[in-house]
Amino acid sequence: MRTLLCVLCCFLLASFLATAQSPNSADCRTAIPICADGLVTIMPEVDGTGDIDDFDPDVILQTGCLEKGSNSSANIENNTSWYVFRAGTGGQVGFDIEALPVFGATVTAEWDFAVYGPDVNCGDISTGLAQPIRCNYEVNDTNFTGIGVNPISGQEGAPFLKQSLNTYDEWLEVQPGEIYYVLINNYNTNFNDDAESFMFTFTGSSVEADQNMAIDCTLRDEFLGLDIVACIDDPAITLSALNSPAGADIANVAWSVDYDDDGTIDANLTGTGPFGAEFVVTSPNTGRYFAVITTVTGTPVTVADIGGILITFYGPPILDPTNPVEILDRNLSIDPDQNNIQFNVLGDSSYEYAINGGEFQDDPIFLDVPPGLNTVIINDKNGCGITDAIEFLVIGYPKFFTPNGDGIHETWNVFGAETLEDPVVFVFDRFGKLIKQLGTTGGWDGTFNGQPMPSSDYWFRFEYGEQENGALVAKTRKTHFTLKR
Repeated sequence: MRTLLCVLCCFLLASFLATAQSPNSADCRTAIPICADGLVTIMPEVDGTGDIDDFDPDVILQTGCLEKGSNSSANIENNTSWYVFRAGTGGQVGFDIEALPVFGATVTAEWDFAVYGPDVNCGDISTGLAQPIRCNYEVNDTNFTGIGVNPISGQEGAPFLKQSLNTYDEWLEVQPGEIYYVLINNYNTNFNDDAESFMFTFTGSSVEADQNMAIDCTLRDEFLGLDIVACIDDPAITLSALNSPAGADIANVAWSVDYDDDGTIDANLTGTGPFGAEFVVTSPNTGRYFAVITTVTGTPVTVADIGGILITFYGPPILDPTNPVEILDRNLSIDPDQNNIQFNVLGDSSYEYAINGGEFQDDPIFLDVPPGLNTVIINDKNGCGITDAIEFLVIGYPKFFTPNGDGIHETWNVFGAETLEDPVVFVFDRFGKLIKQLGTTGGWDGTFNGQPMPSSDYWFRFEYGEQENGALVAKTRKTHFTLKR
């Protein structure tokens, strides 16, 4: 038995009423929640790539089996619809996508699809970090594509193979609570803006066993979609109450927002479009947005997006100007003999850090950072920017130097001493004899009275002043280093 729910994408006349009855989301971040209980038919207009390119056409040339076309202006996306569903029970799930004729004429569309999950986010999809687990863009001669078994030919799904003429991929084996995104895409024939349509039907043994529970319909009740992470320079985000279980049966929509996401409504908002059913969120208005719908048929019934949708805008990473690099341990101390530092970034996004051209790490703390001038690159993991290499200075001393004329490590001094108050360095041999006094420029070349000193450990005393809590504090550090020849 197939489910009664069909997500029907049919193009209607471009009238006021048709628009109200035809919600669609061509953007992953506002994907329409769907389920399989047969209560709702969604009828979107599929008319392009939406407000934001889910796949940057200059960067993402392929995602799974979907490829950018040879047309230089084309994208992987062409007349797309995004949907999201949450598994309610474990087991086998699939779907059929049936191409439909346009106003009773012949079928001209050829639909492709890609499924992402479980539990990925749209930012990872758009950067190519998350790849589809099922997809197909094979030539279609039955007007059906999907996951499972082709209901016309009986051909079982298999991993995509170009020119196989199999338009079905393998069943999904899902676990309760897992979330999946479905991209439905018409790339083949619709460069002329003509209207085209399809029908979407859930299938699979878990759906047949329990149509009402297999695909969790509580997600559909949160009809504004899943929480969105956006960047401050992204296009505006259009929220639509037309994706609700009420469909087009709307008398009016009341919008509100909790900017701090603390459980208290901060403002009532005015929607746009038919019945005020849309609200446009612009950067940087982070907050949790709610829509309450009053239906028009019979006794007015209120439909509320129970959890609302949290939209969070992030900017590019910026180091805290008051304390960008915090020294946790400095190798001027004997114990521990190391430089441990922490980077402090303004903002509460997710970041990763790389110093001196090394690998990125999530932890802002780095151990054993070499003294002297270093660089750090900070990347916002939500895709909202990456810094150029930022230089930072670590005060410390090299543990050895090699004055042998090869041009490497020829002199020794305390790196970064010039950033402190009145620094002075005294170098002694192992018997306590003063060998050299150093300032902030130059360094010891390993000689005394013009004669090379032998390979050995040498001691130094570093005297300097440092600001602490608004006061200048005199400090002294004494430890040793090695001369190697």
